[in-house]
Amino acid sequence: MLIVITALFALSLAFILGAALGFFREFFAVPEDPLKGQVREALPGANCGACGFPGCDGYAGALAQGTAPINRCSVGGRAVAERLATLLGGDASVSPMVAVLACQGSREHAPLKGDYWGIPTCRGAKLSTGGTKRCSWACLGYGDCLKVCQFGALRMGVDGLPQVDPAACTGCKQCVAECPQQLLQDIPKERPGAIALCSNRNPIKAMVKKTCTTGCIKCGLCVKNCPEQCIILDRGIPLVDYAKCTACGTCAAKCPTKVLTVLPHSA
Repeated sequence: MLIVITALFALSLAFILGAALGFFREFFAVPEDPLKGQVREALPGANCGACGFPGCDGYAGALAQGTAPINRCSVGGRAVAERLATLLGGDASVSPMVAVLACQGSREHAPLKGDYWGIPTCRGAKLSTGGTKRCSWACLGYGDCLKVCQFGALRMGVDGLPQVDPAACTGCKQCVAECPQQLLQDIPKERPGAIALCSNRNPIKAMVKKTCTTGCIKCGLCVKNCPEQCIILDRGIPLVDYAKCTACGTCAAKCPTKVLTVLPHSA
């Protein structure tokens, strides 16, 4: 009998609490802006955060409130921007982005410091040993970037370096944020000019050559031979002023270690 009474009491209490929760949910409910729903439907749903907001819902809310530009969705690109322009108005022009690996330190060119038996991730190797290669700035090659790419734009090459498919890359910046070496850069696909595929900032030329045979040796030939005088060495790495660069390729031709290159998709 006691069990039956306890069960009935529990059921009654559950019913009362459920009814109360339902009442308060309806009473305190904040009606959702119908425009936000329409905007959310126009977004791709990748929730990558490249727009700078916490997923597509956050971006949709900011758009509905008029506090965000309509061209921030790199995943959706121009098509999404045009749909948003139809709903909200504004400039639908989008500069497509692509990720680039600023390192050529493959297994062949950047030797290991020794055997690593720790957690097989770039972040794990970075935190536990400071990096597995003699070049402290080199790509560690465990593929953390591949794991966060939602669009199949990254694959691991036979040289142990991640390779980017420019056609598949949406510029979502997930790989950029994931890389503990900060080697992946997000650049405009349509930007002309050369880029330095090296991040070794060791100022000592001999040490650069010892740790990576394809590293920038700080010779300055790119700076001296640039006809537009648009290159400087920034902490030992060539930095190009793209407002002046004509993508002539002179710097790439003069670079002894082929650090500077004019990317195929921006030529």
